[in-house]
Amino acid sequence: MDFLFYEFVNKPLWLWMMFLTIVIALMVFDLGVLHKDDHELGVAESLKLSAFYIFIAILFGGYIWWAWQNGTLVTSDGTNPVASYFQGYIIEKVLSIDNVFVISLIFGYFAIPRKYQYRALVWGIIGVIILRGIMIAIGAELISNYNWVTLVFAAFLAFTGIKMLVVPEGDTDVSKNPVVKLTAKYMNVTKDLHGQKFFVRQPHPTTGKLVLFATPLFVALIVINFADLIFAVDSVPAIFLITTDTFIVYTANIMAILGLRALYFALAALVHRFHYLKYALAVVLIFIGLKGFYSYFFGKFDPYLSLAITIGIIVAGIVYSLWKTRGDDGDHGTEVKAAE
Repeated sequence: MDFLFYEFVNKPLWLWMMFLTIVIALMVFDLGVLHKDDHELGVAESLKLSAFYIFIAILFGGYIWWAWQNGTLVTSDGTNPVASYFQGYIIEKVLSIDNVFVISLIFGYFAIPRKYQYRALVWGIIGVIILRGIMIAIGAELISNYNWVTLVFAAFLAFTGIKMLVVPEGDTDVSKNPVVKLTAKYMNVTKDLHGQKFFVRQPHPTTGKLVLFATPLFVALIVINFADLIFAVDSVPAIFLITTDTFIVYTANIMAILGLRALYFALAALVHRFHYLKYALAVVLIFIGLKGFYSYFFGKFDPYLSLAITIGIIVAGIVYSLWKTRGDDGDHGTEVKAAE
């Protein structure tokens, strides 16, 4: 059993295995028990399931605090793992709200019924776990070898935040997505859905032989994972400016994404109520970018103060959004309904 104590990315292997076991257990429980039979996930069920995932994330944060206090968990950069974990988790969660709107457009474009949407999202977590792991590993390697990369991340985040404040959002056209074009060109794709199946065997229209076809559900899944990869370009540098400890970066990201899939159906119906939250998020990105410059030249910024400022800005954005959109029923959630 000595291999369990082998150091992998500055943490014992058993710690990584424990976290991945939790993630796998949650996915098996979600798909195999809670959603064994495909059904439409209502707003109330979405909120309850999201509360469950948030509870799990808080429990894991409690474990990080306990392990940190007894010396079991020590961050590679000496940062406070508790404040870093929760700050990264909150930022990833808020960044995901824009992702929800894009996901709803993708499901609408492929006409995916609601009863199949949740299963596709949960299966998509597998791709996210792998893709985020690769991105985080690349980021960690760059920072460990070239410390000045943190300045690049800081400048990128500050620029992104300023751009979000001053540049109007453009319309998202799913048909122009490069993944959609590539799959249409190089893959056999059925015109219609085949229940919850990602692949089916059908006669080829030219040869008549039985060949493997992807379904629109599979293409939607691929496009969603591609969209998540694009959104990770913001979130991964953001948390690396909070901490460079790979374990904290990865766990905060994955915990937030696990809960996003559950919260999707509630957010998709209410996303119009959070229109002004993007400005608060822009301020957070600018703050983290500036904090990255401060930490590089003057030393670590107080982690609890950083967490408090982040929460304060986001809460202010949520309250202002809800106040400005009070009484607005909106039609922004129709993308999901259109897919029914």
